[in-house]
Amino acid sequence: MHSLPVIAVTSGEPAGVGPEVCLRLLAGARAGHQGHEVHLPARIVVLADRSLLAERAAALNVPGAFRDWDPALPPTAGALEVLHLPMGAKAQPGRLDPANAPYVLALLDRALAGCRSGEFAAMVTAPVHKGVINDAGIPFTGHTEYLAERTGTPRVVMMLAGGGLRVALVTTHLPLKDVPAAVTQSAVEETLRILHREMGQKYGFADPRILVAGLNPHAGEGGYLGHEEIDVIIPVLERLRAEGMTLLGPLPADTMFSPAVLARGDCILAMYHDQGLTALKYASFGHGINVTLGLPIIRTSVDHGTALDLAGSGQADPGSLLVAVAQAIEMVARAGQALSG
Repeated sequence: MHSLPVIAVTSGEPAGVGPEVCLRLLAGARAGHQGHEVHLPARIVVLADRSLLAERAAALNVPGAFRDWDPALPPTAGALEVLHLPMGAKAQPGRLDPANAPYVLALLDRALAGCRSGEFAAMVTAPVHKGVINDAGIPFTGHTEYLAERTGTPRVVMMLAGGGLRVALVTTHLPLKDVPAAVTQSAVEETLRILHREMGQKYGFADPRILVAGLNPHAGEGGYLGHEEIDVIIPVLERLRAEGMTLLGPLPADTMFSPAVLARGDCILAMYHDQGLTALKYASFGHGINVTLGLPIIRTSVDHGTALDLAGSGQADPGSLLVAVAQAIEMVARAGQALSG
């Protein structure tokens, strides 16, 4: 039992659905899509305020017990291991409180510290609410950027996976008007290098085929609808193809999600958030995941937000969190195989 990898799961915004979907991880098992149990080959540790989990479990009539996380002890059947961190204020489902913003970030910091020390093999994150963190006076653009800053990583890549798709982004949480200036040759090249490397390390593709979107409609239409493809994207693709990478593009984003085009690649690189993620979330919402590529740790996440309107109702779908945990375990196993090989 002690040889099982330990996965840290941060419970996210306490007023949202994060705490209650974390309750589905009780006893290290999950309900499958057809209602049967699937046992996860790992120890799952939920980072949360213990009283929050207990209150939400009682309100939703979720069976099971809680036990304080202690790596020296074996797990207990039927108990959810909890690493307790106290909230700043009592949380009510659906009601945001800036007083709990430091608590939300403390969950991330503790999980990250455990991953870097070797206490945890990976971290999985439930959703946070960017707005209330900023309302508390703490500048915050998202998990991806926060973890990059905390680890001193100059560039990380946000990739969502689900519905048979893997979509990575050159830019993430930017206003649309700021995207063209952020799509530089260095940004595209660094993102492609990270994506190429991590598709091998995390997914086992020795020579991944990467479909690359253009920035403009019709991929610029030969310069008539914009010059970013000619001036920025194409030179990078030519340079990296000369090094041996398999890159297709730049492709028009409105047709690249057609089955015939998707069959030619193993993953997609989009230039901005909605360009790539609209199709993916249509194909997989509720069961897709977010993976941060380029970090010195393994981190996966849900593909949805805090769903304040569902918090406390018991109707929140835990599918994305369960897939994120399962994917993190697979990545840990693949990393271990690579080291032993």
